[in-house]
Amino acid sequence: MEQDHTQTHTHTHTHEHKHRKQIINRLARIEGHVRSVKEMTADGRDCSDILLQIAAVRKALDNAAKLLLKDHLESCVVDAIHHGEKKTLEDLNKALEHFIR
Repeated sequence: MEQDHTQTHTHTHTHEHKHRKQIINRLARIEGHVRSVKEMTADGRDCSDILLQIAAVRKALDNAAKLLLKDHLESCVVDAIHHGEKKTLEDLNKALEHFIR
């Protein structure tokens, strides 16, 4: 049985995320790319072409995740260490368990 991994976190950010705008822009491009792949599929385009586009979307998502992780490490984790918060590291470990399989 699959678990619902959507949780609402009440982590208050008192620090800056320098890559946030870049991440948002990447996700917007990915969103458009996924829409294009959906249209390709609906139009009956070649399966090999669709698979290549899906692979490109996956790579783009991985790159966005890497940038998000970098941002998180440089801001949230550093801030948590300075304030002695262990929950941030626990949450990161849980997220990585699901992300890296």
